[in-house]
Amino acid sequence: QVQLVESGGGLVQAGGSLRLACVAFGRTFSSDSMTWFRQAPGKEREFVAGSRWSIGSTEYADSVKGRFTGSRDDAKNAMYLQMNSLRPEDTGVYYCAAAETIGPLRSEYTYKYWGQGTQVTVSS
Repeated sequence: QVQLVESGGGLVQAGGSLRLACVAFGRTFSSDSMTWFRQAPGKEREFVAGSRWSIGSTEYADSVKGRFTGSRDDAKNAMYLQMNSLRPEDTGVYYCAAAETIGPLRSEYTYKYWGQGTQVTVSS
C-alpha cells in the first residue's frame, strides 16, 4: 500500500520560513512526477511546485517563485519544500502528490497518490 506522509507545517509570522517534508512508503517515485499543491480556505487546490523526476528541474507557481525551493532525495524516497519569506496569502493546507503515469505536471488529475495534508498558517 502506497502512502505519502507530510510533516513540517505550522504557524509562522510573515517573513518567516518553514520546511515541509513528504516521505513515500510502499513505492519509489524517482522516475515519476512529485508535486506540492495547496488549498486555501474557500479556494480551489492549486499547484505550488513539482518535478517530473527526481533529477529533473523543479517548476514553480509564479506566486512562489524566488521564495520557495523544492527538492527530492531518492535515498530517503522523500520530497521537500523550503518556504522562505512567507506571506499571509501562503496560508492553506499543503499536500504532496505523486503520479504513476505521465500527465500535465500542474494538473491535480495527473496524481494518483496524495498525502493527508499539513496546515501552514502565516500571520500578518
